[in-house]
Amino acid sequence: MKTDSAKKRQKAVALRYDGSRGSAPQVAATGKGHLAEKIIELARASGVPVQEDAALVEVLSHLELGDEIPPETYVLVAQILAWVYRMNGRAAKKDQR
Repeated sequence: MKTDSAKKRQKAVALRYDGSRGSAPQVAATGKGHLAEKIIELARASGVPVQEDAALVEVLSHLELGDEIPPETYVLVAQILAWVYRMNGRAAKKDQR
């Protein structure tokens, strides 16, 4: 169970990526405390996989909405996107059964 102080420190960043545009992923939402919880809750309710990486969130939480992620985060974000694609593939296979 999280204490109120732990909830206040929680941060979340949502990214948007459109590979057809050829640009880097962009910050779609960011928040801390209650707003972070709502971002995570909305993502899960929408079927968006949630990956936790406190160090990456700390870096990305300093960006503005719509900003592209910095090049030094490309590898970490690419690994997370690969994980998301794998999760989506597994979900699609389950739906076909």
